[in-house]
Amino acid sequence: MKINVGFSVLMGFLIGIITSYFFGRKTILRKYIQLLEKANFQAKKIIKNAEKEGESIKKKKMLQAKEKFIELKSIHEKDINLRERKIIDTENKTREKENRLSKEIEIYFKRNNRLEIQIHDYENKYKILKKKQEEFRNLHVKKIELLEKISNYSSEEAKNELIEILKNEAKTKAQSYIQSIIEESHLTAKMEAKKIVIQAIQRIGTEQAMENAVSVFNIESDDVKGRIIGREGRNIRALEKATGVEIIVDDTPEAILLSCFNPIRREVARLSLHKLIIDGRIHPARIEEIVEKTEKQIEEEIIEIGKKNIIDLGIHGIHPELIRMVGRMKYRSSYGQNLLQHSREVAHLSGILASELGLNAKLAKRAGFLHDIGKVPESESELPHAVLGMQWAEKYGENIEVCNAIGSHHDEIEMKVLISPIVQISDSISGARPGARRNSFESYSKRLKNLEDIALSFNGVNKAFAIQAGRELRVLVESDKIDDKKAFQLSCEITEKIKNEMTYPGQIKVTVIRETRAVQIAR
Repeated sequence: MKINVGFSVLMGFLIGIITSYFFGRKTILRKYIQLLEKANFQAKKIIKNAEKEGESIKKKKMLQAKEKFIELKSIHEKDINLRERKIIDTENKTREKENRLSKEIEIYFKRNNRLEIQIHDYENKYKILKKKQEEFRNLHVKKIELLEKISNYSSEEAKNELIEILKNEAKTKAQSYIQSIIEESHLTAKMEAKKIVIQAIQRIGTEQAMENAVSVFNIESDDVKGRIIGREGRNIRALEKATGVEIIVDDTPEAILLSCFNPIRREVARLSLHKLIIDGRIHPARIEEIVEKTEKQIEEEIIEIGKKNIIDLGIHGIHPELIRMVGRMKYRSSYGQNLLQHSREVAHLSGILASELGLNAKLAKRAGFLHDIGKVPESESELPHAVLGMQWAEKYGENIEVCNAIGSHHDEIEMKVLISPIVQISDSISGARPGARRNSFESYSKRLKNLEDIALSFNGVNKAFAIQAGRELRVLVESDKIDDKKAFQLSCEITEKIKNEMTYPGQIKVTVIRETRAVQIAR
């Protein structure tokens, strides 16, 4: 009984479990079905929303695509229009060129036709001319044959006889013409010679020449003048003949003038007179003896002076003849400036400038010292002193650079070496410094004033200043009246007027200065 009860309980429990399982499954299935339905509903809703959004996006993209298409289409149409215009323009240009070429071709053919016609005419004319020439030759031959028959002369004989006749006539006419020229030249020769001499005197005779050509010999008393003159002037004549110096004995108290363009001769005459007066024996024989001794003494002194100056400057290897010329510089002056002292200054300046520029200072000093040796010739020469000095330097074996510097220091020849402008600059510095060269103050100031007056005579010139001892003229012009082109033209005109109206040594540099100023004041 107990077993049956337990069994029945167990069975009941199992049945309960089974029933509860089935009931629970139904509820689960029901819930699952409900969830599926909800999910389907939501999925359908999402799909609908997605379809709506897709449609809206599609519409937007379609609109954007249409807008882009329209934009690209307009750009494309513009490009096409531009290309069409270019094509039309090129077509028009080609048409114009075709028309022009067709016209030119027509003109060319017309000209060719004209030329052909002209050539044809010329050919016809040339043929006619040839025929005429042939006819003329035939007539000429016939005339010659007829003349030969009449005169019994061949053409060659007649030609030779005619030539002889013409020669004789020409000779007689030439002789008469030459005779008339000779007679006329005899009549006018003296007059022309006087004119030439007067012109030479006018060009050369200056106040400075008198100052440089006269030396004053001082004496203790005027009684010595009679002894120097001698009986009937024999002593003074002998002295002038021996020295080549004109001795002027006038009323000037305690002074005798020695006049000669050669300074060495003047020095010989001065020393000879000094020795004769000390000696007391003044007669022609003694004069000749003293002058001869003095000339030898001066010659030795010249060589010693040359050697001393060359040693002082540290220059070596100079030819003895050039040393003698250097010594002669002591007795030569240029514008009142002693030539030897001037050459020493130029040598020092050239050496300093060359060393500052890193050039050969010894070579520059040598060229500067020898640059004016052409001013002391023993005989007169027509060559400029720079060219003459260069020729002497070449003759006595000087360096090519030194020769070029000597020859080009006044721009007579082209400068080919660097020391040439250095020597030229040093020469200008030595000659242009205040007090170096003697000029009378009146003539100097007058020349400067004339320079300034010439510049001020032109329109537009505001101020003019003569500087560098009259070697440069600076002209200030008004900028509103004179432009840059007129400034250059004005400098040329002033230079030309100075050349025509003034006499001056060396060269004058004309500088025209034009400036524009803008001034404002801040207050």
